[in-house]
Amino acid sequence: MRDNASTNADYTQLRYAQCWEDADVLLEALNIQPGQTCLSIASAGDNTLAMLSKGPARVVAVDLNPAQLAALELRMAAYRDLSHEELLVLIGSRSGNGREQLYRRCRNRLSPSARDFWDAQNKEIRRGIGGAGKFERYFRLFRTRVLPQIHSRARIKRLFEDVARERRIAFYDEEWDTWRWRLLFHIFFSRFVMGRFGRAPSCFKYVEGSVADRILNRTRYALTELNPAENPYVQWILTESHPAALPYSLRLENFESIRDHLDRLELRNESLETFLENEKNRAIDCFNLSDVFEYMPEVEYERLLRLIVLAGRPGARLAYWNVLAERNRPDSMRDQLRPLTDLARSLHARDKAFFYSALVVEEIV
Repeated sequence: MRDNASTNADYTQLRYAQCWEDADVLLEALNIQPGQTCLSIASAGDNTLAMLSKGPARVVAVDLNPAQLAALELRMAAYRDLSHEELLVLIGSRSGNGREQLYRRCRNRLSPSARDFWDAQNKEIRRGIGGAGKFERYFRLFRTRVLPQIHSRARIKRLFEDVARERRIAFYDEEWDTWRWRLLFHIFFSRFVMGRFGRAPSCFKYVEGSVADRILNRTRYALTELNPAENPYVQWILTESHPAALPYSLRLENFESIRDHLDRLELRNESLETFLENEKNRAIDCFNLSDVFEYMPEVEYERLLRLIVLAGRPGARLAYWNVLAERNRPDSMRDQLRPLTDLARSLHARDKAFFYSALVVEEIV
């Protein structure tokens, strides 16, 4: 992509050690069928692996950042060589000793570049590889430096009690939503602080209005309308673990299905645009596009959508998220893409990765 965040992003580091989109929502949006061909933004690999559980013939994981592909490679090796419980320990979802030994058992399966990357990450491996990214370190800073200034450990623990919606709303309004919570939240999740410690500043190039206000509104939704006791994303942010809920790819019931289909996964270290320009045979059935359109001007967004249409079969589905910048199929493409608006809204209403302002699901005509 030209003139977007990828132009200025730093690809010497791991930006995301986990996928921060809800795979349950993604899989329902895409409706992957056995034998299909799928394209996925690799990110840390969780949602790409989740797609494998549906038995597609081929999943192509694309990412311009080799560190993100190294994260996916290590996960693939862990599925092959570790038990389910050992995988959870390596990720950091569960406590446990010997993460370095678990890494060494997986190490020989890695490509030389991925091996070099992870060999230099001893500290992060010891903590759990799910916390190794810049974005996760940003949440760690919030959890260790900011949150203790707002709420006690006892109150944070109460947040995860499995109670009815009415009790969650009362708890949030009466005990959680203090002036100190609002003040420090607005500072920590401001455009400036997020740009410095969490995401690349270029990610906000096409965003208007208060970043913190929008995220705070979505956070209230996640802590009241949704159930924190069932939300792995909230749990990781506040505890750096998954004490009561796991994302789709880490659940025991999906472990063997993912492992059994790993040979159908292809990794491509290139931009999405480059891949699509070489794949114009209308052979792709499903597109997991993460939030890539957030970081580009509308003219580039439309250009990329047109490449996707050329690469996708009729009836192929696209799923992508808006964080702060609004991106939806332009009117100029209404004869090529059909919005699945009702489906997208119903899925977004239960999206556990709560900071997105919208989920977009579209179908190639």
